[in-house]
Amino acid sequence: MKMRYVYLFEEGNKEMAKILGNKGAHLCELVRIGTPVPPGFIISTDACRRYFEEGKIEEDIKKEILDALKKIEKMTGKKFGGEEPLLLSIRSGAPVSMPGMMDTIINLGITDEIVEKMHDKRFAYDAYRRFLAIFGKVALGIDGKKFDEVLEKKKREEGVDESNLSTEALREIVEEYKKIFRVPNPYDQLFIAISAVFNSWNNERAISYRKIKNIPHNLGTAVVVQAMVFGNMGNDSYTGVIFTRNPSDGNNKIYGEFLINAQGEDIVSGKRTPLPIEKLREINPSLYEEIRSVAKKIETHYRDMQDIEFTVERGNLYILQTRKGKRTAKADIKIAFDMVNEGIIVKEEALLRIDTGSLSQLLHKRIKKANRKIASGLPASPGAAVGRICLSADEAYEKGLHEKIILIREETSPDDIHGVVRSQGVITIRGGLTSHAAVVSRGLGIPCIVGCNIEINEEKKEIVADGKILREGDFISMDASIGEVYEGIAELADAEFPEEMKAILSWADKIRKMKVYANADLPDDAKKAMEFGAEGIGLCRTEHMFLNPARLEIVRKAIFGDKNSLNKLLEMQRKDFIEIFEIVGEKPIVIRLLDAPLHEFLPKYEELLEKKIKGEMSEEEEEIFETVRNLREANPMLGFRGVRLGIMKPEIYAMQTRAIIEAAIKVKKKRILPYIEIPVVSDANEIRIAKRIIVDEIEKIFKEKNVRINYKIGTMIELPRACLVADEIAKEVDFISFGTNDLTQTTFGFSRDDAEEKFLRDYVERGIISEDPFAILDSKGVGELMKIAIEKARRVNEKIEVGICGEHGGEEKSIKFCQSIGLDSISCSPYRLITARISAAKAVLS
Repeated sequence: MKMRYVYLFEEGNKEMAKILGNKGAHLCELVRIGTPVPPGFIISTDACRRYFEEGKIEEDIKKEILDALKKIEKMTGKKFGGEEPLLLSIRSGAPVSMPGMMDTIINLGITDEIVEKMHDKRFAYDAYRRFLAIFGKVALGIDGKKFDEVLEKKKREEGVDESNLSTEALREIVEEYKKIFRVPNPYDQLFIAISAVFNSWNNERAISYRKIKNIPHNLGTAVVVQAMVFGNMGNDSYTGVIFTRNPSDGNNKIYGEFLINAQGEDIVSGKRTPLPIEKLREINPSLYEEIRSVAKKIETHYRDMQDIEFTVERGNLYILQTRKGKRTAKADIKIAFDMVNEGIIVKEEALLRIDTGSLSQLLHKRIKKANRKIASGLPASPGAAVGRICLSADEAYEKGLHEKIILIREETSPDDIHGVVRSQGVITIRGGLTSHAAVVSRGLGIPCIVGCNIEINEEKKEIVADGKILREGDFISMDASIGEVYEGIAELADAEFPEEMKAILSWADKIRKMKVYANADLPDDAKKAMEFGAEGIGLCRTEHMFLNPARLEIVRKAIFGDKNSLNKLLEMQRKDFIEIFEIVGEKPIVIRLLDAPLHEFLPKYEELLEKKIKGEMSEEEEEIFETVRNLREANPMLGFRGVRLGIMKPEIYAMQTRAIIEAAIKVKKKRILPYIEIPVVSDANEIRIAKRIIVDEIEKIFKEKNVRINYKIGTMIELPRACLVADEIAKEVDFISFGTNDLTQTTFGFSRDDAEEKFLRDYVERGIISEDPFAILDSKGVGELMKIAIEKARRVNEKIEVGICGEHGGEEKSIKFCQSIGLDSISCSPYRLITARISAAKAVLS
């Protein structure tokens, strides 16, 4: 059967997004349910992929396009290129929503001849100059500044904004634009524009967005060709964007903005600051009610909050697009909760809908104490941030890697996304709550304020806010939850959870099968973990207790063999464990014995060597230098650390064991159950030796104290060989926990720090590997080793507990894999516990 490339809106539905793109499929669905939509058709993603293969639009596809165009002419009673002109919009529409990342061309089909035949000259010239500017920039690649300069000059001459330019001024702008390029005939315009939209799939900002959102690069975009309707035909015409619920806080109330006598690009570009949709209720109550009613109908059909673009042409309402509305994590939670209570969806569907990738937004800090307020604007994406002023997206991209940046722009465009991603916060002078800056920042969870009363002087690299001059590099603070900007560095406070989150987490906890623990090295970490609902501590790294500057000197002396210092460390660790046990109570706590190489606690070899060469070394420093030199390693990660250290220096593991058990006995009333974990094991013999050191010390304590408590001994599986001999290891232990950070490093042969700095990002961008394996668990390699280890371990020890620790334990795709291979528990940072709890439930449901 011959492949089809073009579909009328009446011929598709929402299930066809893969072929028709997200925008096109939903326009078809809107037509299907009787929503007022201007006629149009869709050129499929198959046509896009074929375009890239052939390098042009083939004749058979052109024929399908022209056939569909004739049908649109018949529906509208207008003629493309004729006296009663049919003007078109040409818009991109990928299978996955990518707001603002690709290109749109409006008013296509207009020419000098057509303008002459149009009765409303002001409207005609306004439509023509908009088309010329967009077509020149998007389709022909002409620098947009050439068009902007002409427009700005005319605005200055007439002393008015864009919407109030006279007919003569608009005509003169058109004449100036026509000097920049020759206007093609309508049919040439059409095919040049379609090619340009196809090409925009591979523009820099679209590629960047796909990388950030992990969208495959081979999907291609559909192209939506639609009859134009005009919001700029007078004071009874409007354009607007609405959300069926508030995308910032989730409240069940229509939310959005509109402009009178304008086109959609005026809102999205941020060139004009729109009015809140509530204002329309005052201006035109019946129209407001019609929009509200249609919006509710669309939401009811889709059973989710919708982002809707509309145009009103001379009093007639048209819907130009609907899509699932992007929302903050706070709104996501409230909308899911409310829709369950409203009977629209069930709890399981609510959980599956929650975007766990954005839940970290709920942990956004807020401003506790700030300096003088210097500016305010619209709160577009919640959260608080402190950073240095940066006025360029390119500079924000460079500087944002190493320092905290707040990007301030007149308005952001899709070309700025690389700078937005690396900023702590974004502030724009123009634009509304549905402008590019607002939508992109909300999607990325970056605090954003738009429509802010700040002046920018790009030449002098400074801003003026409330009469004060601040220069690029100066610190400011922002609270994007209320839309305020402050001078200097504000004091930030932790976020507060939405009330609905407790209910949603309780739904998740009833469904999930894996236990969810937290990584916590210090008492404060343990407190945070308990606040966020951890069922225990899955990893407590004891060496982090040593890194306190006040303890470092004692640690060094202990390394040099000073028994008195070792006893002092025993007292300190016992005190730490008592405090953590008091916080965690009867919940499990996995305590990893010393893992880090000893040289990490000593002065740097290079600094000591420099002193020695200069002859500035004391006798005591000479001894330290010798110890540091002896402990120095070519590859510390694979060197004298973990169980190897415990075997060669048994007094360290004995001391740590004593601290753990004595602390547990001290708080015995809480029935503490310590899990003692041996790290960096590659052979069962290592376990046997280390276990003997631990058990002997424990028995000694039991005899001294005349008391016994329960405990468990296990190991961290973080080396490929340990996975392959897991059956031998499992005979010796009560539990195993996969340390997937190190297991990933040793499986790939990557040093994480070096890989991330030098080549890993490039590997992902070039498709050498599909994802960063330190962010998302590598199921093909590391995952296969985990499967082997679990199967071998359970074959010889049915009761063995199996878990995972590290940041993979807080990432949704990794958690889904852990569920599929039968893990008992996952453990992650306290700040990823919410994500982990919901992801673990989603893993069961999916």
